[in-house]
Amino acid sequence: MIIIGDKLISEDIFTEKFCCDITACVGTCCVEGDSGAPLDYSEVEILEHNYAAAREYMSEANIQAVEQQGFAVKDADNDLVTPLYNNAECAYSYTENGITLCAYERAYLEGKTKWRKPISCHLYPIRIAQVGVYTAIKLHKWQVCRAAFVLGRKKGIPAYKFLEEPLVRRFGQDFYDELCQVAEAYLKGRK
Repeated sequence: MIIIGDKLISEDIFTEKFCCDITACVGTCCVEGDSGAPLDYSEVEILEHNYAAAREYMSEANIQAVEQQGFAVKDADNDLVTPLYNNAECAYSYTENGITLCAYERAYLEGKTKWRKPISCHLYPIRIAQVGVYTAIKLHKWQVCRAAFVLGRKKGIPAYKFLEEPLVRRFGQDFYDELCQVAEAYLKGRK
């Protein structure tokens, strides 16, 4: 792990290559898993505020799941997560041409909201955890993203570069710029 300020960074975000391949995985990350997507408490109000825009794209079953469970739920580990439909699919998802996508992100891309989606979804496969006084930034390697790691290697895109936008969104431009400098030094030292 590398320390930048109060952040512990796993070196594999520099060394592993990643490029989302939605046509290969068909959005399985929105369907499979032990619980919904992790949420910050501050995101619950944002989910509610932007719900009408996202709701347009959701199925009636997913809308009912949100209305029955609420905008966020606690999972088995007592963590705040998105509600699920049928204990599998994120209630905020929709399917188009066989691909599962985020209704909030679609509303954002169509200019109906200024909020894209939960930061944990935007950052994926990076996961954030609190470790004492540090914020740990780790790469999660899940089988459903196998094609993204393959495509990333083919294109030569390090995970931290593919995830520039969400990293800046979560930690700011100054942190990202420093992260890039540390990554360059780290990778140069490995040669």
